[in-house]
Amino acid sequence: METVELQAVSAIGQGRLYQRYFELLGAAGITTAQVLLTSYDIEARSQYLNARGTLRKLLEWGIVPVINENDTTSADEIRYGDNDFLAAQVAILVQADLLLLLTDTEGLYTNDPSVDPHARLIEEVSDRSLLDRIEAGEPSSSIGSGGMKSKIVAADMATSANIEVVIASGGRAGVIRAAAAGERVGTRFHPLKPTMSSFKLWLKYGRPSSGAIIVDAGAAEALRRRGKSLLAAGIVAVEGEFAAGEAVDVLEEKSRAVIGKGVAAYSAKELDRIKGMQSGDVIKAMPHGEEEVVHRDYFVLAEG
Repeated sequence: METVELQAVSAIGQGRLYQRYFELLGAAGITTAQVLLTSYDIEARSQYLNARGTLRKLLEWGIVPVINENDTTSADEIRYGDNDFLAAQVAILVQADLLLLLTDTEGLYTNDPSVDPHARLIEEVSDRSLLDRIEAGEPSSSIGSGGMKSKIVAADMATSANIEVVIASGGRAGVIRAAAAGERVGTRFHPLKPTMSSFKLWLKYGRPSSGAIIVDAGAAEALRRRGKSLLAAGIVAVEGEFAAGEAVDVLEEKSRAVIGKGVAAYSAKELDRIKGMQSGDVIKAMPHGEEEVVHRDYFVLAEG
């Protein structure tokens, strides 16, 4: 089926899906509102702030927003891909207390329980390094478009914003009340103390990278350890096509490890011209430009 056909089918189904939520929640005396988002609403800073304002106002009025991806207009390259990522972004948008991700298993296991009879349910995660020792497996659920790996990424995103996360079975009776009450259900991820501003959370998780800047060891050290801005002198190569103001990954030359993501003050073509230059020479070559290629206020480390 072609994209336009899928979008047309979505246009038919979205109204019916929301109608079901409207009826079920309305029967319980809950007023709802339909909100359709695309990844552009998160990627563009102005759209991000508009979406946040709308959702917060609905909650202030006591109205429950029913949120879905706007499949009728989203092209393949700008789709979220799964609802876990969308849910985490919305949780960050509204500064939620709890993000509950429902699936068809009891929670996060030490291994795939469908193939390993000795797999154990992990009830609590308070140390992010624990996740490195867990084999989450490829998506195997027949329900939804994500998998356990996407739920772990979503949990990582939300806990970084000081939001508690629970992954639990959607088939368990009373699971929503139990999770909200702090009862032992599924896998609970404890929130982490925020280490970055809301802008940097948006930059890290909401803004996709349009290219990459490769830097030498000295620049990598300055970014990682000393909180410095990225200067042209430390740049050894530029990859991809991007304009000034777009987000880019910053990679270390030898290891190719991603140091972080930042907003580039120059386009890829301009950086090709000034890479390796000292700051004084950059200003001469670009009289109306900036000394910093990526200012530290517009840069976020990949880890931390």
